[in-house]
Amino acid sequence: MTTTSTHGLPAGDGDGDGTESGTGTNTAPGSDTTLGTGTGTGSGADTALSTGTGSGTGTDFGTGKGSGTGTDFGTETDSGTGAGTALGIGPAVVPGAATDSGFRTAPELRTAPELHTAPEPRIAPGPRTAPGSGPAPGTGPAPGDRVPFFPPDLFHEDRDTLLRLLHEIGTGAEQKFILGDRTRRFEDALRDRLGAADVVACSSGTSALHLILTALGVGPGDEVVVPALGCAPLAAAVLHTGAVPVFGDVDPRTLTLDPEDARARITPRTKALMPAHMFSVMADMPRFTALAAAEGLRLVEDSAVAQGAVLDGTPAGLWGDAGLYSFVQVKSFGMPGEGGAVVTRDEETGHRVRMLRNHGQDGVHRGLHHVIGVNSRFDEIQAAFQLHRLPGLDARLERRARIAAHYTEHLTGLPGVTTPPPGTDGRCYYVYTLLADDRDALRDHLSAEGVDTHVYYPKTLPDQAAFAPVAAGASAASAASGPGWPHARDAARRQLSLPVHHRLTDAQVERVTEAVRAHALRTRG
Repeated sequence: MTTTSTHGLPAGDGDGDGTESGTGTNTAPGSDTTLGTGTGTGSGADTALSTGTGSGTGTDFGTGKGSGTGTDFGTETDSGTGAGTALGIGPAVVPGAATDSGFRTAPELRTAPELHTAPEPRIAPGPRTAPGSGPAPGTGPAPGDRVPFFPPDLFHEDRDTLLRLLHEIGTGAEQKFILGDRTRRFEDALRDRLGAADVVACSSGTSALHLILTALGVGPGDEVVVPALGCAPLAAAVLHTGAVPVFGDVDPRTLTLDPEDARARITPRTKALMPAHMFSVMADMPRFTALAAAEGLRLVEDSAVAQGAVLDGTPAGLWGDAGLYSFVQVKSFGMPGEGGAVVTRDEETGHRVRMLRNHGQDGVHRGLHHVIGVNSRFDEIQAAFQLHRLPGLDARLERRARIAAHYTEHLTGLPGVTTPPPGTDGRCYYVYTLLADDRDALRDHLSAEGVDTHVYYPKTLPDQAAFAPVAAGASAASAASGPGWPHARDAARRQLSLPVHHRLTDAQVERVTEAVRAHALRTRG
């Protein structure tokens, strides 16, 4: 089988994996302006955008500590805050452990020691671990000293801005909470950054997929070739249009849809190809562009996890008829809530998506419905917040890239471990994903050493109960269905993602590196 060119790796699922929730506590006495409700141990309680007296609690992005509890913008139960600086990016937090579902719990509140601020972003190599060395079994770190997979303090520095925006929009004369001027300015900012013809903000990355497929005329009787390894919306969005997803195998190195395998799945009913960027590696879009053109097919680019990635000079999302981004909390440009955007070079596609997201209205004549649409509108508070955070995106992505490069340098060649393809072209480093022969044992070892990891897709899509009947039916109906999905199934069994977010300190990155090396060299050396 012809393999794709090595256009990188690490990115997670298309939309909605690992969303975190929980509570934080606050000992601040007196009044507190919050976004939630809390009960105090004294005589007052804080409510949304109001104040109270006494030793009540308030929301504080899960970073407070004390005698009460409060909710915190859908983040996580926090196990402590840290005052150190993550290589010029911001303060680091050492939280509790993350589970497969993306939810984090912590048994106690602990404050991390201050960390020295490095003058420039760098990764110190540190000592290498010799075979057989490393901490003795059962001597792992205390629960509050874990290296978090998701940054628990992601929006801590932006708390005051978010509260201000909430107040401004909530008390504004227009009372415009969706599809207002801030959403328009956010769309314009992304469009100018990308050089796109149109950017349409919508309610989620999943919704964006459905909007694109509908706008391109995909419907009953059609087939769409999608990767067998990936997030559920890859198949569900196709099914919601009435079309059928046809699963293709992935390239064993990049873990993205293999163009040659996709070619073998094309039938007279095929309407579109839908490759997805996976584990921070963009799919081989030059080959998919050529294949779609040669076969007369639509090309939908699931770039939900790849904002900021550029391949051969073209930004992720702009290779095909349309692409998309997801802004769910754990993505590279995540926000405290759901959201997404459709990006396209084609003005007509953008215009149709814009109508579809708002019940088929054209945005000018309210109450006139030109097509059957849906409710996939964007929130004004989130639009303003994303505009606030957009200037810092490049620095955050650069920090992720440095961490990924350090992992690749020091983990490549370890027995039983395969690292992502090296390089920066076509990368966004949403996550960093290894293939490990003894994945579960490595995961247990890292957990014992205080390193949180994540398995994104424990099963391929055709092996999931929701889509197995579809896969079986497509295989029975088509002689071109192919031999199955051996590479996708192998990757589902072996993949394990390491922490790579920009809030990690050098010490934490080195700790992750040494823990992986210790396991590989002890068990295979």
